[in-house]
Amino acid sequence: MKFTKMQGLGNDYVYVNGFEEKIENPSKLAVKVSDRHFGIGSDGLILINPSKTADFEMEMYNADGSRGEMCGNGIRCVAKYVYDYGLTDKTQISIETLGGIKYLELTVEEGKVVQVQVDMGKPELRPGKIPVIAEGDTVIDAPIEVEGKIYKMTGVSMGNPHIVIYMDDIDNLEIEKIGPKFENHKRFPNRINTEFVEVLDRNTVKMRVWERGSGETLACGTGACAVAVSCILNGLTEDEVTVRLLGGDLFIKWDREKNTVYMTGPAETVFDGEWKN
Repeated sequence: MKFTKMQGLGNDYVYVNGFEEKIENPSKLAVKVSDRHFGIGSDGLILINPSKTADFEMEMYNADGSRGEMCGNGIRCVAKYVYDYGLTDKTQISIETLGGIKYLELTVEEGKVVQVQVDMGKPELRPGKIPVIAEGDTVIDAPIEVEGKIYKMTGVSMGNPHIVIYMDDIDNLEIEKIGPKFENHKRFPNRINTEFVEVLDRNTVKMRVWERGSGETLACGTGACAVAVSCILNGLTEDEVTVRLLGGDLFIKWDREKNTVYMTGPAETVFDGEWKN
């Protein structure tokens, strides 16, 4: 099986061209290739497939083999792959995901994609659609008890479920201890991606993320979008936010007139290889 290792802000996946390769059990394969000691090493597996409703389909699996709806960093890399490897010559493309069809604009320099803007669509705030078990029409600055401590959470779906928790000094947060407690909390029927956020100023925030099925990752595109929406809803920032992640920065804009979130960031190829396991 031929593959390409790619990363967006350190959020790395193994990419397989589904036009040429047929994978019988992608969930099982995701676990194998993601292993950083015995496999290729990644946050998961992404298959790039034909689509009947868009230019391409992104079929995504987390490192534990579970299916993911969407990945903001991953979809930017899909865009780079299909252009750089000659599957399209368009700089505006559509990609089908379990979180809906996303529309992307590619910035090309010297024949290669260097940056991608993704129309991430409408943020979903209704608890039942995120899903979060909660009363009311939204989950904004709502209390949640974890390990005997009360936190305040804001829930947003960007095609996959997120909650945002605000705190100081996230650099010293023991995320490997608290992350799983949120991920598997009884109030999240499909588990949850959790962003721990420190607000720096009206246009800049810093975040760390615990992704369901993968643990802490260097970046999460949908998470950064959820964070920006949450910050705006809570009156903490303006409508355009630079989100600083461990792997680098993403620029997020929530156009509230169109109710659409735009994410802009880089995508890079690490190496090509062949898996013979």
